[in-house]
Amino acid sequence: MRLSEQQKTGIGMTSQRTRDRLIQRLVEQGINRISVLDAIRSTPRHLFVDEAMAHRAYEDTALPIGSGQTISQPYVVARMTEVILADGIPDKVLEVGTGSGYQTAILAQLVPEVLTVERIKALLQQARFRFKQLRLRNIRTRHSDGSWGWPNAGPYDAIVVTAAPGEVPDQLLEQLAPGGRMVIPVGESGAQELKVIRRTDQGFDTEVLEMVSFVPLLDGVS
Repeated sequence: MRLSEQQKTGIGMTSQRTRDRLIQRLVEQGINRISVLDAIRSTPRHLFVDEAMAHRAYEDTALPIGSGQTISQPYVVARMTEVILADGIPDKVLEVGTGSGYQTAILAQLVPEVLTVERIKALLQQARFRFKQLRLRNIRTRHSDGSWGWPNAGPYDAIVVTAAPGEVPDQLLEQLAPGGRMVIPVGESGAQELKVIRRTDQGFDTEVLEMVSFVPLLDGVS
C-alpha cells in the first residue's frame, strides 16, 4: 500500500523536472498562491490517471479516466482551489464529483476537512485507494448523486463542483454556510461559465470568472 519514493516522484515524463514545467505554465497563466502551487507540485498526478496515460499526466490538459469522465486540467484545478481559499481557509469543504480524486487530494493538503461525493462507484473505489496510498486522512467519501450534495454533514464553508449542471442545484445552495462560497461550472457543453457564488445575509452573490469545459453533472448513481 505504501508508495515508494520512485512511485511518488516518477521518472521520465512523470519526473520532478516535468512537474516543475507544469508549475511554470500555471504561474504564467496567473496562478500565484504559493500553497496551491506547492500542492500541485508535490501531488503525483500520474497516479490519478491510467498507466497508459501517465506520460501525459503533467501536461496542462484534461485526460480521460474511464466511465466517460475526465481528470480536470491542472490550471482549472488550481484556479478553483485559489477561489475557495481567497476569503480565508475554509474548515470544511464539500466536493461534488470525486472523479479520479485529484482535486480532492489537492484540497486535502490545504484545508482541515474534505467531504467528497461521487455517483460512479468504480471511480470512487479507485479514488479511495489513492487517498490511502498518499495517507490523506482528512477525506470522507460517499457514493451518492452529486446534485444532492451531502446535506446531513453540512453546512459547508466552501463547495467545489467538478461537473457542470445546467443550473445551480438549490440543494447545494442550501448546504452553503453563511459567508461560504461555491465554485461551480454552469451551462451546456461547450459554453460553460465558471462561477463563484457567495452566501451573504441578503442571499447569494454570483460572479462569472471565465469560460470552461466540464463533463455534465448527471442524476442518479452507477
